[in-house]
Amino acid sequence: MAESKYMMMVVAGEASGDAHAAKLVKELRQLADIEFFGCAGPKMREAGVHVTVNADNLAIVGLPEIVKTLPRFLKAFKDLKSAARHQKPDAAILVDFPEFNLKLAKALKKQGLKVIYYISPQLWAWRKYRKRTIRKYVDLLITILPFEKDWYAEQGIYNVEYVGSPLAMEVHADTNKNDFCRKHGLVEDLPIIAFLPGSRNSEIIQILPKLLETAEVMKQINNDLQFAIAASSDRSFHEINRVIKTASGFPQKPAVIQGETYDLLNSADASAVASGTATLEAGIIGTPMAIVYKTSGINYGLMRPMISVEHFGLINLIAGERIANELIQDDFTPEVLADELFRLLEPSENKRVRERLKAAADKLGHGGASRRAAEAVLKLIDPRRNAI
Repeated sequence: MAESKYMMMVVAGEASGDAHAAKLVKELRQLADIEFFGCAGPKMREAGVHVTVNADNLAIVGLPEIVKTLPRFLKAFKDLKSAARHQKPDAAILVDFPEFNLKLAKALKKQGLKVIYYISPQLWAWRKYRKRTIRKYVDLLITILPFEKDWYAEQGIYNVEYVGSPLAMEVHADTNKNDFCRKHGLVEDLPIIAFLPGSRNSEIIQILPKLLETAEVMKQINNDLQFAIAASSDRSFHEINRVIKTASGFPQKPAVIQGETYDLLNSADASAVASGTATLEAGIIGTPMAIVYKTSGINYGLMRPMISVEHFGLINLIAGERIANELIQDDFTPEVLADELFRLLEPSENKRVRERLKAAADKLGHGGASRRAAEAVLKLIDPRRNAI
């Protein structure tokens, strides 16, 4: 059956949002004839989204960093508003990236657009006051975590659709441990520890040096340990190697593996993972992990009073318990992390943690989240679909 042609704006600003948005775009294209434009990273561009703003340089974290790059953000904001005014899309889909997208939601709604927010800002964790923006300027909020719809209902916000996590059933290794180790010069029978220092340059700069120091501590105790670092992009790959070159005293250069994070996690015996989406990915694959995070003292001092949840790690929030120990800011030291990783390498503990991670990952649903999100989008812009 022929479909009417739609125009949609899509805005994402970091690697995870870009990936989720690209999957949504592909699903929408299967359901209807749609043209897309907006703020796009590499995966969205590959999916055919016309670039109004290139998202590659907008992936930063922390208030001081935002201040430094404010002209860049202001120009992106202005360009997207102008494009929306001229293109007159049927809807704007804003994906994660709340520092930018919540402000854009207000501006676009005032232009008369239907605003869809995909992947809820973590208001249940911090900055609850932002629920006023959601209530006033968002027509449809699509959530991916199982507890979010009930939380929003408690806040009096009901235009919420829970679709499950796009990661469920989509996160999996493409190769087995034997082939992976052979490809990257690792020994299958020796322990492998994966480091996931984050995708943003600011995260890599703050977190990776502590991870390298941890490897030094651990190698002094067990020289058979192998370490590998996941790089999510070309830019991350180069930044990781730059940090490694400046590190002093590291006894053996770790493998830096780009674009194979799931295969690395699948092959690893334990991992240290920067707090964020990667903790869900590691949890789905079942890799025992310590969750780590470190930012500048200024960032942490500004943000910590606004955080109101018991756990930082998303996998712990999903589980409703502390499966993975969290080493945040001053608690994140090489000695403490080394002790935690050695604990996770113990066979009985390793097996126990893997079983608990599987139970938590089962709560994320069993695939099809991007398709359900696409259907929800189309039902909003074309009410006739409600009868389908």
